[in-house]
Amino acid sequence: MTACGGSGTSTGSGESTDSENTVTSTQKTFDGKGAFELTRQQCDFGPRVPGSTAHERCADWLMTTLRASCDSVILQTGTVQTATEGKIGIKNIIGIINPEASQRLLLLAHWDTRPWADNDPDDANHKKPVMGANDGASGVGVLLQLARQLKADSISLGVDIVLVDAEDMGVDDNEDSWGLGTQYWVAHPHVPGYKPLFGILLDMVGSANATFGREYYSMQFASGFVDLVWNNAAGSHFINVQGGAVTDDHVFVNRAGIPCIDIIDMRSDSPTGFCPEWHTIDDTIGHIDQATLTEVGQTLLNVIASLQQ
Repeated sequence: MTACGGSGTSTGSGESTDSENTVTSTQKTFDGKGAFELTRQQCDFGPRVPGSTAHERCADWLMTTLRASCDSVILQTGTVQTATEGKIGIKNIIGIINPEASQRLLLLAHWDTRPWADNDPDDANHKKPVMGANDGASGVGVLLQLARQLKADSISLGVDIVLVDAEDMGVDDNEDSWGLGTQYWVAHPHVPGYKPLFGILLDMVGSANATFGREYYSMQFASGFVDLVWNNAAGSHFINVQGGAVTDDHVFVNRAGIPCIDIIDMRSDSPTGFCPEWHTIDDTIGHIDQATLTEVGQTLLNVIASLQQ
């Protein structure tokens, strides 16, 4: 993942108290504790690097977890070419809610983790895999919990949750080396001619001091939907400033003709544009904050409610 710019403040860490995990709204209340637990469970498998045992075991768990909440679940397998590791097998996992609904919302997060902690301050760690508590698991945890809650509600909107693989195999001098699972999915959509209203990508949504600015490519391709989401934002992590540009899964979705925005933590005061744990061995569950997960999940619930009004 490459970035240019960003917005925000210094990082925070640690699990918040239950009193911090309730965001009041006229809509349903999102369960941040549930999202935190689902994030932790992913990390319990270890780094989910494509081809590893942890990756295989986590894929099975994701399928089982989504089947409990979705009307149907699709496992999409394929082969992609990486920039440095040759061809690898991938698994995109797709949960479908209200399959008969014509009006649909696309929600995405990547579930793989980076094979190399190449941003770690200690050079000795650069070939170690990243745990990816924030960079991967946090967005997936929010979407898994959202699916649980939508199952309990009666909604008319169709929702497609796409957990994409091999996002984090990229190198900085090759934009197309990122988002490999998403590139495969847009070339092989789970429904021929798939055209949702728009998409929302979640990436690195678990840090205590996260700042979600209006990411550049989101504004270029889908500014009206950025407005919709930010108007329904559930707390102070969503800030009304122009964020930096990031090559993330949403770029490839937009190129395929589906407007898609990125909710991503970017930092203007960071040399990388992201939180200090990004692509280091320190991207662990201890830096995940339930209150931030709650705010992001609540925002999604609010958006879904607004689309049904």
